Amino acid sequence: PGGGGRVRFNVGGQAFETTTTTLANAGRDSMLGALLDASWNVPCAGASAGGEDAAAEYFIDRNPACFAVLLDLLRTGSLHVPPHLPEKLLYREALYYGLLDHVRAARWGTFDGDRLRLASSVPGRAPGDGTAVRAAPDGGCCVAHGGAVHVYNWMLDERRPVSLDHSQVNDVAYLDASTLLIAARERLGKCDGGMAAFSAVSGDLRHRFRVQHDRQAKSFTAGALAFDRDSRIFASCKGRLNEYGIGVWDSATGEQADFFYEPPGCALGDADRLQWLDATNALMVATLFPKTDNCSIGLLDFRDKSVAWSWSDAGTAASLEEKRVLHAIAMEDERSVCVINHSRSKLMNRKAPGEESCYPKLATHGGQLFSSMNDSISVFSGPEHVLTSTLRRSYGGAICDFSIGGDRLFALHNEENVFDVWETPPPPII
Repeated sequence: PGGGGRVRFNVGGQAFETTTTTLANAGRDSMLGALLDASWNVPCAGASAGGEDAAAEYFIDRNPACFAVLLDLLRTGSLHVPPHLPEKLLYREALYYGLLDHVRAARWGTFDGDRLRLASSVPGRAPGDGTAVRAAPDGGCCVAHGGAVHVYNWMLDERRPVSLDHSQVNDVAYLDASTLLIAARERLGKCDGGMAAFSAVSGDLRHRFRVQHDRQAKSFTAGALAFDRDSRIFASCKGRLNEYGIGVWDSATGEQADFFYEPPGCALGDADRLQWLDATNALMVATLFPKTDNCSIGLLDFRDKSVAWSWSDAGTAASLEEKRVLHAIAMEDERSVCVINHSRSKLMNRKAPGEESCYPKLATHGGQLFSSMNDSISVFSGPEHVLTSTLRRSYGGAICDFSIGGDRLFALHNEENVFDVWETPPPPII
């Protein structure tokens, strides 16, 4: 079809008419956009009859109601789904036409903590057993439960889970949208545990990462995970013979690249949180309560194997509750560290008798600070980090973990193991 001409479709027996300008909005990589490519020579009814002004017509044996929604999306840039039309059916049809990215972009907007709205809640597994929730780069997520990791795509369809055969999952992270990195505890008398990469689509094992000490491969327990901009993988490691420290691997080759052994008075192997800091070229390592009463935070420089900066509450005059740090995060300017201690948590934690404790978590994104407490997440904005909004729902109990990624926030609740999905509404089309 020529530029600016009309195009007719017969979709499942229903007629549609549009322009090549509208089809161009689909992009050349889509089925509809490919119709504009001169090399895509598919004969269509009416293409050679009626002169230049005649509209070409294509027959597509698909759902006409979904096609109408997708065509309107290309025309207006806005997604309007009729109440009677299942969204999963629309996603399936969008995948067929190559328009899934268009639907996803229109489904929710760029992340803004002050404009988040609860989009959906997904029932979990094994109440009270949730370890962690992690957001995927493409808007999906995964949830660790004991020795298994349940994986969801961005449409929140559950994929094949990853099972570790009763090994406890300590941490999980997305290496990329299709690869999961899982850190696990070594069982007594078993040479399992450690760290491995799995397909986020099929759940299949892709690579098992090894640790060597004195040129000998050793079994180990892997804890907290982190990455740097050079695609190196960091993990806190505990070996059987006091081989404690931070292991480093090359994500491209899967081979061990380095190991920072634990110096005296610095509990690296038990670290609860790792965070790479680009500006300072250092790794923040935090060992927190309840794993230890004496909490510590340090910055490791791997270039000369030194501790560039460290802090510990050991020996301070404060009470245990005031000292116990429950979570820590380096702020985005990398010039300060935000922590939350047990005293602050106790004042705000209104858990019922017998209810399992859910310790608060911190995160930063787009200049905003997020802090979970009980069943809500507080959002702090601006240079002074003033409280600007609160995310809360009444179902599922306390929040045991949350994660931000793919322009979504995922919050995992402890009691029912349900996780909530928070999204920013797309901007209005003017």
